[in-house]
Amino acid sequence: MMSLLRRFFPLSPKPRSPWLAIIGLITAIAIILLQPQPSAAATARHYTDLEFPPLPELQLPDSTRIELDNGMVVYLVEDHELPLVSGSATIRIGSRFEPTDKLGLAALTGELIRTGGTRDRSAAEIDATLEQIAASIETSIELTVGTASFNALSEDTDTVFNLFADILQHPVFDADKFELAKNQFRGSIARRNDDPNEIADRELNKLIYGETSPYARTVEYTTLDNIQRDDLINFYTNQVSPDHIILGLVGDFDINVMTQKVIEQFGAWSATSNREPALPEVTPATVNGIYIVDRPDLSQSYVEMGHLGGLRNSPDYAQLGVMNNVLNGFGGRLFDEVRSRQGLAYTVYAAWSANYDYPGIFIAGGQTRAESTVDFIRAVRSEIERIRNEAITPEELQIAKDKTLNSFIFNFADPAQTLSRLIRYEYYGYPSDFIFQYQRGIEATTIADVQRVARTYLAPDDLTILVVGNTAQINPSLDSLDLNHPVQSIDIAIPAAS
Repeated sequence: MMSLLRRFFPLSPKPRSPWLAIIGLITAIAIILLQPQPSAAATARHYTDLEFPPLPELQLPDSTRIELDNGMVVYLVEDHELPLVSGSATIRIGSRFEPTDKLGLAALTGELIRTGGTRDRSAAEIDATLEQIAASIETSIELTVGTASFNALSEDTDTVFNLFADILQHPVFDADKFELAKNQFRGSIARRNDDPNEIADRELNKLIYGETSPYARTVEYTTLDNIQRDDLINFYTNQVSPDHIILGLVGDFDINVMTQKVIEQFGAWSATSNREPALPEVTPATVNGIYIVDRPDLSQSYVEMGHLGGLRNSPDYAQLGVMNNVLNGFGGRLFDEVRSRQGLAYTVYAAWSANYDYPGIFIAGGQTRAESTVDFIRAVRSEIERIRNEAITPEELQIAKDKTLNSFIFNFADPAQTLSRLIRYEYYGYPSDFIFQYQRGIEATTIADVQRVARTYLAPDDLTILVVGNTAQINPSLDSLDLNHPVQSIDIAIPAAS
């Protein structure tokens, strides 16, 4: 259209007659309207009538796996789409192995590996080098795993990879940085009751796993004060070893050249003789019960209910995933019934969660008005009972399966994502094609399978119910649930430092 207008209104320093301008504009519009238009679809079709080609078969990208003489496992994947290189070391370590009287030790160790400097470089020197080339190196230790990662332009690979290897092998845990990290940790303890969602997650974990369980323990000022710099050094020395590490590298490099770099940087690192500690046992600490965290400042209730779950290597893991999809999301039973039809929730969910090497939690809950708390709990429990006792419809089954199968391609968005999954499977002892086994399990799931796993794994009578909310505004009270359990109050006051 702009080209047509320019034909009638050429750029000119001379003023034009307004009548000529109007005539030109009318003529241009007429020409545009007379242009042949693409034919419209004869009849609009409903989305359920649309047909799509089958999804392409997904394959893992080519990768090379090597093992150094010291036991370090290395995966390498070339990806020349962008001039970038990234790496991640997955370390067999975790906060579940820290002493009970020194909770917070693992997190501090994970932070100070990176921020505490090395034998040859101070933390300030490392920061300055990375800032100059827009690269990053990060380290952390979480509940079940430690990680060290880097990202860099391919032209800076040598510089960053050398720094990465130095940080991982020769941390010195600078004393000043150690004190700074402890002070920052104290701040996080002081703020831990600010978010009702975090309170609900934390306290339900304590109820189900037990407050002394490595999977639910809470760092306190006292346990933090018990930690000394030497504790970090000992924890690192006893746990971080090349034979406890899986290193993954992906990006714009030649595999042969990068393999040589890995050998040069890590080949001389001697493995320790320490064995991996045994995993802590998990048994349910609480079976059923009703608990309240009184928060007079809240106008709504944060509800979580659950019981011990299972592992991802369960033969029914895929079927449980389909069951989760029937319950959750837009079009799921909980959304349609509890939120849309009854209007009882802002958010609502229920899911059988599973972990790789220790049991997860079946958890259900959401947020609701304080005065609707009891009705909300009853409605969610009712849907859990219904999926156990009534077969789902064929339409529900297909929608639930499609939710996973149609989004499966996003598991392979980039080679780094796929490599991370391969490393995670090896770390936890899962087969490398586990995700494809899961896909085939989803495809094979039947209506009978969903009801079978719901009846087998969901136990409404064993649900531990936790509410974070304003007790005075919950009307009717939680006692009216009449579940043969008295309502118990939970004190979340933060103990002062000794």
